[in-house]
Amino acid sequence: MLEQRIEQQFIDSADLKYQAAQVLSKPIASAIQAILACVTSGGKVLVCGNGGSAADAQHFAAEFVGRFERERPELGAIALTTDSSILTAIANDYDFDQIFSKQVRALGQSGDVLLAISTSGNSKNILKSIEAAHQREMTVVALSGKGGGKMGASLRETDVHICVPHDRTARIQEVHLLVLHCLCDGVDTQLLGDQEGNQV
Repeated sequence: MLEQRIEQQFIDSADLKYQAAQVLSKPIASAIQAILACVTSGGKVLVCGNGGSAADAQHFAAEFVGRFERERPELGAIALTTDSSILTAIANDYDFDQIFSKQVRALGQSGDVLLAISTSGNSKNILKSIEAAHQREMTVVALSGKGGGKMGASLRETDVHICVPHDRTARIQEVHLLVLHCLCDGVDTQLLGDQEGNQV
């Protein structure tokens, strides 16, 4: 019984990824172009999310600053989820909803990209970070699910919305991780060319 349940988890995850491939390939390609334009002009990517999405933000920043699968020059990315002093000071002195937006206004510049991750699309601190990014004339790449929530309505035409077509948080997060790997791979391919024999 338990083994069947485990197998079904794998099947459900694989099915969603297969379904999402066609739906998400175009916005992911647009996000790659936006991030590429940012980093090739000396900009950086600011990344934020809550809970599992916070871990995804750090995962992306690590692969951008260090490397993904190939050696390349370092690329600028900062996870806004990692400085406990900043996070607790802002949450304590102001409001938890501002923990990311204050950092975006402090660190973001015109031409930078905000990579905002929210499975529901309704996280208040993520919505405020998007407002702050627009104030700084940054492009927003938004990762969501569950129909996009309020996040979808907060985006501009120049932003990119990658909305996983599912309602279950675990499944959405699994696709988000794949999306982040696609972003890293796409940027590397655009910068370095397609590597012959590289496993995609």
